[in-house]
Amino acid sequence: MTLSDIVQPALDRKLPAALVAAFLLQTAGALFWAGSAAERIATLERSTVADQQALARVAVLESQIATIRASLDRIETKLDTRPARGAP
Repeated sequence: MTLSDIVQPALDRKLPAALVAAFLLQTAGALFWAGSAAERIATLERSTVADQQALARVAVLESQIATIRASLDRIETKLDTRPARGAP
């Protein structure tokens, strides 16, 4: 007995139309679901890239503010140590 003797009778049976339709509908549903999931993932990836760019800009602004604050501290220190005008 060969493999073809076992498989051939199984292939000769006719599949009911309802079973074929169910397989086709399930396949179509799975493809639709996969497509919508891929779109949601793509949207999330675009959003993540935009968030990363915003975080980079915030980091640059923080460093610039720190530099400005240091300059302002130096200016205030100089003004505090400077003698007042009209003082003897």
